[in-house]
Amino acid sequence: MSSSDDLPTAFSDATCLRKGLCPVTTLRDQGPELLESHSLYYEQHGPPSAKGNEEAMKKLNKVVFIMGLNSSSFSWGPQVRWFGHGGENGDCTALVFDNRGVGNSGYPKGPYSTSGMAEDVICLLDTLGWTGERELTVVGISLGGMIAQELAYRIPKRIASLVLAVTHPGGSFYANFPPLSGLAALLKLMVTAEPEKKVPTVLPMIFPVAWLQETARSDPHAEFNGNTPDNKQRKTNYEVQTEGFLRRVAITRPQRLPGHISQMVAAMTHRVQQERLVFIAANIPKIAIVTGDDDRLVYPSGSERIKKAMDAGLDEAGRKRVEYIKWENTGHGIHAQREEEFNALVERCLREGKAAVQAGFKGRDI
Repeated sequence: MSSSDDLPTAFSDATCLRKGLCPVTTLRDQGPELLESHSLYYEQHGPPSAKGNEEAMKKLNKVVFIMGLNSSSFSWGPQVRWFGHGGENGDCTALVFDNRGVGNSGYPKGPYSTSGMAEDVICLLDTLGWTGERELTVVGISLGGMIAQELAYRIPKRIASLVLAVTHPGGSFYANFPPLSGLAALLKLMVTAEPEKKVPTVLPMIFPVAWLQETARSDPHAEFNGNTPDNKQRKTNYEVQTEGFLRRVAITRPQRLPGHISQMVAAMTHRVQQERLVFIAANIPKIAIVTGDDDRLVYPSGSERIKKAMDAGLDEAGRKRVEYIKWENTGHGIHAQREEEFNALVERCLREGKAAVQAGFKGRDI
């Protein structure tokens, strides 16, 4: 595995347990040899006390975060800040990575599919040795939630809990289109080069306008701007999110157009049929499906469709394991807007999934 120590990061070095470039390989038709196709950039964060201690790292509860459309792993800042210090009990570790076609990861020939991107994740997990039974909590947001569905279908026995945020099960090409306001914003961003000019389009696309105007509860960038973590300067959410966006962009490799388009194709062609969703629900101990009521990129009804499809093949006890949550006045950037609530949800699902496994949960074939 290649070293990536020379690449800048948005996260704290104090919590970084390891990072690198994981080679993803494919078997070519013209010969039996394995040839490198592309690499995935990843970072694993956890309690500083576990750094350099392989046994301590193995004992941590493993949380895999899969980011959405055309966004790098640096967008998981709110989660890395929490789980990078171990979460509430200090016993968690977070794995974040750049999907193919964005950030520091490679650009294999497109177009992409959510199934192919899920295979990338499996390769990364295998390389890191995260192959144990029921040891993973998988969190996917937006396109990442679509990838997470494909991942869960492929390796259900490795997963103890699954969180699907602001996503959908897919369908026909046209049914996968985002709301018109979101589509217009995405198209505008494709032809806008300067980061500062992207801000007025990006922020209202992923957050409710009313929330952006409110005073922020905290300022994660306080150490750089003279503010305090509890936001004594009373900056608005718009100001805090603007600074975060520009800081991420400043250290992230610009996304090339082929990657942008190929990831969009993956989102537009995604489809996990009801029978596969039922299989996932029947074989993963705990599932949470969470959305907001003011999402301009993915219709909230997409989350409802996942819940309805899963419930159709489960008994009453099974349906209770699949939780559906809709937060009011919440947009697509649910993990950042509802940072504390989202982190608490992930950690609760982790604990409930782990408890179900310890209680003897057994999946079943459909």
